[in-house]
Amino acid sequence: MPREEYQVPTAGPSAASSSAAAAAPAARGSTRDAHDVRAVMSYICGDCGGTVTLSKDALVACPHCAGRVLYKERTKRMVQFEAR
Repeated sequence: MPREEYQVPTAGPSAASSSAAAAAPAARGSTRDAHDVRAVMSYICGDCGGTVTLSKDALVACPHCAGRVLYKERTKRMVQFEAR
């Protein structure tokens, strides 16, 4: 479709969901309030294999062996991709 023919979608059938989204304090894509939830991350030390939890301003080093190579833990959620 050429861009001259593009019609901007209106709030037709999804008007109820948009009113619920308007009542939310943070806009979609906003990260202002989400920092408290993810303030502490957990990593795995590359040298000793120990679990390390780091906050936002923490020194990036293992407290057990002082190793500076930390790997982010794999997610617990199921990740599925569609193969073609």
